[in-house]
Amino acid sequence: MNTAAVLLSIALAAPALAGVPAPLHAAVWVEGLDKPVGFVQSPADPDVQFVIEQQTGKVRVIQNGALLPTPFLNIGPLLGAISGQQDRGLLGICFDPDYAATGRFWIGYTNNANDTVISRYRRSDADPLIADPASRFDLMLDGVGYVDQPYPTHNGGSMHFGADGFLYIIMGDGGNAGDPERRAQNPDTLLGKVLRIDARVPDNHPVGYTIPPGNPFLPANNPPVTGARPEIWAFGVRNPWRWSFDDFGPDATGAMLMADVGQQNWEEVNYQPAGLGGVNWGWRIREGAHNYRPDPPAAYEPLADPIHEYSHTIGLSITGGYVYRGASMCSHHGRYFFADFVFGKVWSFLLDNGQASDLRDHTIELFGGPQEEPFVSAFGRDARGDLYILQWIPGRIWKITSDDLPVPGDYAPDGAVNFADLNVVLSSFNNAYTFEDLNLVLGAYNTVCPN
Repeated sequence: MNTAAVLLSIALAAPALAGVPAPLHAAVWVEGLDKPVGFVQSPADPDVQFVIEQQTGKVRVIQNGALLPTPFLNIGPLLGAISGQQDRGLLGICFDPDYAATGRFWIGYTNNANDTVISRYRRSDADPLIADPASRFDLMLDGVGYVDQPYPTHNGGSMHFGADGFLYIIMGDGGNAGDPERRAQNPDTLLGKVLRIDARVPDNHPVGYTIPPGNPFLPANNPPVTGARPEIWAFGVRNPWRWSFDDFGPDATGAMLMADVGQQNWEEVNYQPAGLGGVNWGWRIREGAHNYRPDPPAAYEPLADPIHEYSHTIGLSITGGYVYRGASMCSHHGRYFFADFVFGKVWSFLLDNGQASDLRDHTIELFGGPQEEPFVSAFGRDARGDLYILQWIPGRIWKITSDDLPVPGDYAPDGAVNFADLNVVLSSFNNAYTFEDLNLVLGAYNTVCPN
């Protein structure tokens, strides 16, 4: 039997096609970090990832799986005092979709006054793995270059560019317990909201961003509530510590998946289809799908329900992850991975048309049981779509793998059937490969997991 036939027969027996996820494994990939809270793939180099350290203010570089000693950026002197497990520090980083050409990126952090700042930087001209600290520009949010934070908690964190090219920033409600000043339902504050801005403006723009004309609370768009800040995309969130877009792979939907940390009883995952603004997620009227403090009433209705929630008997602080759409774990294709920071658990559910099903607990197969030092602070995703788990303490990153079998036709191998595989076959044609191999690559070109 030729190579193509062998691989095809293996694929047909793979667990992915039987609908049963293959066993998962986790192996330590990088150690020596200080309270990592974010892992972002470089858009310019598939072998480089950036990791943010919350309390040192450093952006660290991982190149070919090795942690480099020199940080990409160090904003430690800009941070306020941080102690224990507070929400303060360097909390987010994202890169221009055209980063290879522009060299621009944005970070989110709390400054010496413990207010939220979103700053734009550029990489240096001399070294692509070093940022230029002199290029810093603070976006003029609230007209002053920062958003006032009334309490030391609920500062949100991660930022992402959507497929529409706009920058999405989610702001926590500013604290304290129970959102006592009801900011998440107040249209005149950015706190407790999802924001959408056009940050890809010229360097000399005085504000650093403009308002996309499709934002739902602009007066011209018949908003459900009047007087709302034009940056707002959605209302009613508490502290979405880690969130992501379903934006990897040919079958990505572009939807937002937001893990919002709960207050008293419930942790939740919210789903927002691509392009759908104006949603009210309900905090503090509701926590998850349950009443919390319905007086005073919501800024507007209806209130959206989460697609998944779990009680505080199961976990106490949700950490959002990613929808897996890579090609090395085909039986987990389309599953959303998330965790609990306090209990050290890792789960996934199957995401289909905005609905969650088939919840699975992966904690034992990944780690042998709940970690002695759980602290899952974030997930990461690399250029191939492979997933990683960040552990706040002791400061390490785990890579998730599975027992899934190879994708047929992936001769490179890089987890997908693409030009790389065609080049392998053509370079060895009439030697190690046959016409059947060539036909297999051409028939499965630009695919990831088998249907």
